[in-house]
Amino acid sequence: MIIQIGIFALFLLATATSAGAQQKVRLNWGAISGVMSGIWVAQEEGLFKKHGLDLELIHIASTSRAIQSMLSGEIHYTTADALNSIQAVGAGADIVMFCAGVNRFVFSIMARPDIKRVADLKGKKIGITRIGSSTHTAVLHVVNKAGLGSNEYALLQLGEVPNILTTLLAGQIDAGALSPPTNSRAKKAGLHELVNLGVDGPEYPSTVIASTRAYVKANPDNTRRMVRALGEGVVVFKTNRQVGIKAIQKYTRLNDADILGDTYNQFRDAFDSIPYVSRAGINSLLANLAEKDAKIRPLRFDDVADMRFVAEIEKEGFFQKITAK
Repeated sequence: MIIQIGIFALFLLATATSAGAQQKVRLNWGAISGVMSGIWVAQEEGLFKKHGLDLELIHIASTSRAIQSMLSGEIHYTTADALNSIQAVGAGADIVMFCAGVNRFVFSIMARPDIKRVADLKGKKIGITRIGSSTHTAVLHVVNKAGLGSNEYALLQLGEVPNILTTLLAGQIDAGALSPPTNSRAKKAGLHELVNLGVDGPEYPSTVIASTRAYVKANPDNTRRMVRALGEGVVVFKTNRQVGIKAIQKYTRLNDADILGDTYNQFRDAFDSIPYVSRAGINSLLANLAEKDAKIRPLRFDDVADMRFVAEIEKEGFFQKITAK
């Protein structure tokens, strides 16, 4: 009897220790887009809790606002645009990218049906979410490649990706950068896809997970837990279509099976199973930004990104183990 009580007491102690190990953190997701699917799946499937995080999800639609909230201590981690993050570091902000979201542009440049080529956007209005956002960077990549100068088109900031579609359908703009599922809705509405950057675009870290270096230094275990949870969320998304579509449906509030399926397919192929932030993509961004900003010129990859947590977890065999399930 004494032995049984002792074992039961140990069980209660272990349970209490496990419960006590849950670390409270706040994570911001920034866009109504399938690019957030790894986060959504991790939340819906209890993966943050599994890896020891008592997570509160926050939705702030702007990277610059999210970074400000993080610097003030209101949130601990955020999805971010790599370009904004680099510019913040160049301006002296204590920001570091430690995990990938998506290492390519998963955007379509959609236009009115009568606009057939990117060159036809000369003199037209193009919708983006905000200056410095991934939508802005995607548009700049496309129009610059087509040889359009900055004075040959107008950019309108519309806040959220779905707002770009609404404004485009209302005839108030001529084109816009749309991510899944919004680009799927645009195709179904009869708009013309000028460029699919997910297929024809460059390697580019359009979405990353960032924190402050001070927080990461003070809370390395939380950051490891975050990488594990997000990494497993992406793998579950890529390998379980039903779970992935259910998460997209909940957070985008869409019910069209065709649109949900198209969104899932686009991001299943876009996510990397091991979430390293693209070194080539960051180096390309640094080089481009340095041409116009002297504060960026001294910066190197390790000044803006810290891949040690992903590397440690990969070395442990974590990603191989969850992929093999």
